[in-house]
Amino acid sequence: MVDHPCQDWDESYFDRPRERRTSGFDAELLREPLTVLPVKRAVTLGMDASVTEAMRLMQREHCGCVLITDEGSPRSKLAGIFTERDVLFRIVDKGRNPAALPVGEVMTANPEALPMEANIAYVLNKMSVGGFRHIPVVDNEHRPVLVISVRDVVNFLVEAFPREVLNLPAGSVFQRAREGA
Repeated sequence: MVDHPCQDWDESYFDRPRERRTSGFDAELLREPLTVLPVKRAVTLGMDASVTEAMRLMQREHCGCVLITDEGSPRSKLAGIFTERDVLFRIVDKGRNPAALPVGEVMTANPEALPMEANIAYVLNKMSVGGFRHIPVVDNEHRPVLVISVRDVVNFLVEAFPREVLNLPAGSVFQRAREGA
């Protein structure tokens, strides 16, 4: 099991190798701490940053969201989250100009966040119940540490039981009868 990084937080957390499971799926897998997930550090901006700046940062970092902090520093408190969905539904769909729009006006304020001590079952529960694709993880001071994406969880589960997932015959589960001619 991996130590919780919030106990003695340092940047080396992101460089440590992750424990790899090789056994099949079991209930123990869901009790693993979220720290076993292959995650990246949180990408942060302040509320006054432009939407264009946030979108460029998301492109450069290959991530689907930016965490917004109250002071613009990664070591200040989490204030919001700005996601790809916000771009579609709060900007493009409304005909707003992203260059002149502060990200603080279109972010989701006070997003639900997980503590570093959460386990994988709790991550899955939050994603399922809340319909979230990204969940911020915060330290004891409510400062962003990392973001968990659906992709992170899926990659972990595939690594945890590769035979069951990767050896499925083509079309075995989702094959449907053709419709039409």
